[in-house]
Amino acid sequence: MSEAQDLTQLRNSSLAAVSAAANLAALEELRIQLLGKKGSITLALKTLKDIPAENRKSVGAELNQLKNSVEAAFASREKVLSLSQLGERLAREAIDVTLPVDSRPLTRGAGSLHPLTRVQQELELIFRGLGFTVVDGPEVETDYCNFEALNVPATHPARDMQDTFWTSGGDLLRTHTSSIQVRALQSMKPPLRIVAPGRVYRYERMDASHEHTFYQMEGMMIDKKVTVGHVIYFMRTLLREIFGFEAKIRLRPGYFPFVEPGFELDIWFKNRWLELLPCGLIHPRVLEFGGIDPNEWQGFAFGLGLSRLVMSRFKIDDIRHLQGGDLRFLTQFS
Repeated sequence: MSEAQDLTQLRNSSLAAVSAAANLAALEELRIQLLGKKGSITLALKTLKDIPAENRKSVGAELNQLKNSVEAAFASREKVLSLSQLGERLAREAIDVTLPVDSRPLTRGAGSLHPLTRVQQELELIFRGLGFTVVDGPEVETDYCNFEALNVPATHPARDMQDTFWTSGGDLLRTHTSSIQVRALQSMKPPLRIVAPGRVYRYERMDASHEHTFYQMEGMMIDKKVTVGHVIYFMRTLLREIFGFEAKIRLRPGYFPFVEPGFELDIWFKNRWLELLPCGLIHPRVLEFGGIDPNEWQGFAFGLGLSRLVMSRFKIDDIRHLQGGDLRFLTQFS
């Protein structure tokens, strides 16, 4: 038999075998037999050096064409088999959404308030008793309200610490509830006391103490002759009401563009200091952005980590539990 006949026979048998492969496992085994290190086509290519020089070029071209044809057949058959297996899997795992719902009785505690909601409502009640008004604002914010009016221009390095999710229109998911402070300054006149609880977003690497979505409560008071003493008084009152005892706290210097001076308030939790809230006296430029004369009015602001306060209150060791939706976790707080 001539070399051309041998190659034609190898080509026909290879393509027929590929076409007959019943599943991906059989196809892979056939690939090894034909194109592996010791496969039929691979060995044929290796014998090219033994062919007489005058025939080597034409036989080499035929061998390359054979290899390309078989590789194309493998790719085509693999696609067909993959789709077939996917269809079988979808049929096997299909769910009939028209079936009646589970009629078993709800577990004990189902329908109770989420711990975040419970603590938020307690905080609102405490602050209302201290003369504060609870306000709200949009979660999809403008760059101006979230950054510019809080003394964080586009070139400010503090933006790197609050990377977030942006819309195609140039708005963003708010990184803090401080944006509600801006809106309150625009619509309300001093003296004023407000708190603004809500959900905020950061582009964070998730772990036991960090989430991309969490909860804060912004607070602000504007009046005449406001001092750091007011900050300490209201924060101590808040923590005493929440925990039921005089919590151990510390106030250390911290930098935030919208307050001056700025502080970090930490709470002693599980034998270590836990960062709970930044606070400080409102920066004069922020007051000016809100149309308020900083020579006549002063104020303080704080950003309470509501999620972290809940963790401290209920001794939760992983922030991801708060939004996991696991009933085994949630029913503990019924």
